Amino acid sequence: MPSEPTAVGIFDFDNHYYEAEDAFTRHADRSLRNRGVRWADIDGRRRLLVGGALNSYIANPVFDPVAKPGALFDWYRGNPQRQGIVEAFGELEPIRPEYRDRDVRLKVMGDQGLDGTLLFPTLGVGIEDALEHDPEACAKAFGAFNRWLEDDWGYRYEGRIFAVPYIALVEPNAAAAELRRVIDAGAVAVNVRAAPVAVPGGRRSPFDPSFDGIWGLAAEAGIAVATHAGIDAYDPIVQMWEPGGAESSLFRSPLRGIVTKGRGVSDFYAAALCHKVFDRFPALRFASVENGASWVPDMLHRLDDAANRNPGFFAEHPREQFGEHVWITPFWEDDVASLLDDVRADRLLLGSDWPHAEGTREPADFVDESLVGLPTDTVQKITRQNALDVLQISLS
Repeated sequence: MPSEPTAVGIFDFDNHYYEAEDAFTRHADRSLRNRGVRWADIDGRRRLLVGGALNSYIANPVFDPVAKPGALFDWYRGNPQRQGIVEAFGELEPIRPEYRDRDVRLKVMGDQGLDGTLLFPTLGVGIEDALEHDPEACAKAFGAFNRWLEDDWGYRYEGRIFAVPYIALVEPNAAAAELRRVIDAGAVAVNVRAAPVAVPGGRRSPFDPSFDGIWGLAAEAGIAVATHAGIDAYDPIVQMWEPGGAESSLFRSPLRGIVTKGRGVSDFYAAALCHKVFDRFPALRFASVENGASWVPDMLHRLDDAANRNPGFFAEHPREQFGEHVWITPFWEDDVASLLDDVRADRLLLGSDWPHAEGTREPADFVDESLVGLPTDTVQKITRQNALDVLQISLS
């Protein structure tokens, strides 16, 4: 039977906090000095210096004032008012307590009908790109960030808020050590960048055997690995066509959006399959977060072609292997009913992106906008059960 829209029992796989100013500095290794993350007052504004350079990934990294949740909802839903993105943002507001206080957030979650949520960075997903040239500084910066995250949010707070630590892969031994530390501290998921990893002289697939210590530990511990959207390392491709502006969180040129949309995440999971990481680690589980799902059918079609043209290369058909090992959060504006032609119903997750401007106004809006008309059991899987399965947790 078709579903009735409901907010009861939701597990939101993509919520966010707005980082406190000391998120990268509270536990920072002071010996890094300008190699790490620091604040500076420039022309009367608080600005972030990363690796000694001004970082503009987030236009206002203090987040006060900040956009209202779902401010860009209509803009992403076809932009009926024909607004530019600055106009669409509308009036900013003072930062709300629930964006930085976990106890206030729990109360708001109750009002929203959320039983549980994963919390991902806002600023944090744009920092690795700026530090990848200095693996030691990058590893130490995210080690400090994860300790702040544990302090302020906790990895399993009250069994309902699950903050996701960030593992930078640029130094594999440090990454494995940090992964071990956060597992021991109770993390149920970690986040990695969906990109080829910077190495001396170029880049390398994260599924090269040199990274197997990380994937082997994740598989052995049973921890889910998320790939939340951020800077995807494809800026050099954009620069070939359009030299100039750097990547930012929202303000992108039209060509940058066209060239890069869905590309990094699609290539990441294609590499996982072609470089056979799931053959080596059958227990490994990934979740693609805030990358949408429009890239999936085309990637699977290309994998079908690769399997057909290379008989014997894949021990298991890559389409089936992807379906077994990878969970996905569609964008709320994706056509979920059509997506089910290519993706298993038990591999889709509700991710509202709340309280970001490009997400839904309330998490339950995802149900009303994207899941109406689907069978009730499918809606129950997407809104709750699939999240518990990939995270291997239960809610009290």
